[in-house]
Amino acid sequence: QVHVVESGGGLVQAGGSLRLSCTASGDTTCISRMGWYRQALGKERELVATITIRGRDIRYSDSVKDRFTISRNNAQNTVTLQMDSLKTEDTATYYCEVRGGRRNFLCSNEVNYWGQGTQVTVSS
Repeated sequence: QVHVVESGGGLVQAGGSLRLSCTASGDTTCISRMGWYRQALGKERELVATITIRGRDIRYSDSVKDRFTISRNNAQNTVTLQMDSLKTEDTATYYCEVRGGRRNFLCSNEVNYWGQGTQVTVSS
């Protein structure tokens, strides 16, 4: 099992910045990727950014590209999302996803874990 905890959400004015952090604990040996998704009120959850553990594959949604930066610290099993130039449309609950866990004692990328979410509110 992997336990996922997010932190860093809050209220900020448009144009401001926030930093989100996500830490995975427990059986982290199978983790292959960590990332952030968000869900605005009345909308479906959408990808924000992901990063592989080796850092070779980083992906951003078009809506946050050039404004958000994802990074990871493998030694601490932490992924950070630096959010700059925030817009009101970035308002959402942000969830950390950890991909990679054990299934039948073997590592599997079909196993994933989610954090409880952290609220980000951007005011105009």
